[in-house]
Amino acid sequence: MTTVQAVGLKLIENIEKVIIGKRDTVALAAVGLLCQGHLLIEDVPGVGKTMLAKAIARSIGCAFRRIQFTPDMLPSDVTGVRIFDQKTREFVFQPGPIMAQIVLADEINRATPKTQSALLEAMEERQVTVDGATHPLGPPFMVIATQNPIEYEGTFPLPEAQRDRFLLRLSIGYPDPGAESAILTEQRTQHPLETLEQVLGVDELLGAQAQVREVYVDDLIKNYIVDLVGRTRKHDDVYLGASPRGSLTLFRGAQARAALEGRSYAIPDDVKYLAPYALPHRMIVSPSARIKDVSAESILRDLLNSVPVPGGMVKA
Repeated sequence: MTTVQAVGLKLIENIEKVIIGKRDTVALAAVGLLCQGHLLIEDVPGVGKTMLAKAIARSIGCAFRRIQFTPDMLPSDVTGVRIFDQKTREFVFQPGPIMAQIVLADEINRATPKTQSALLEAMEERQVTVDGATHPLGPPFMVIATQNPIEYEGTFPLPEAQRDRFLLRLSIGYPDPGAESAILTEQRTQHPLETLEQVLGVDELLGAQAQVREVYVDDLIKNYIVDLVGRTRKHDDVYLGASPRGSLTLFRGAQARAALEGRSYAIPDDVKYLAPYALPHRMIVSPSARIKDVSAESILRDLLNSVPVPGGMVKA
């Protein structure tokens, strides 16, 4: 797995030129990219959500498009529309901003559910259908959506089906004083994003993504994932637990993290590390538990402490 590790380190170190002091968050974004998944970043304004998406796209040399979601947007503003060409006297497809490789869905919860649903087919099947015609999305295709968890004025909560399609939910958070001082120094004359260079090719990334799927996951690890996710569905404080897509997320994520660590096999720590980012947004806490200020994150912490961790040897 040295190839994947080398690819991951080049990507992470390059992004860190822009996102300073957030190694764990950048590494998790790399895991999402290697898993061919999508990211939901929930955080307050100004902490670098947009810069993270742009840095990923520039590091790979991918086509990047930003969609600024607003309440008056229509689904066709995302997917594209067929228009009548006066010269050819035929209807032609005018691609929307979703027809890119790295797509930033900025403030996704400001759009109506009807517009949010325009992303469902693209995120799951990597294609869009407009007027009965299907248009494939070229690899690597990744949606990085952002939303402000504090502000609720003029927003529409993401439905369960939409949240379930995000591989990981991340939070960047405020930098520590040392990192914030470094940010001020770095941006004294210009933003570091302006000089950020491409360090990977698309073919190199696709090769790493394929190699990630060769990482060995022992049956003990698979059973641990199934047991952990299954208990989210049976917990007394959970109205709706994580879906099988949550299990697959932990499986793929464990493979990617193992490869980034230079291992050819996954271990239980990979699952435990990724679970807080992969499962809580897929869980709906019961109304009675919400009254008691019980959160999906606290429920998951209890489950991680109570679910037996598999022992024994795994194949190297």
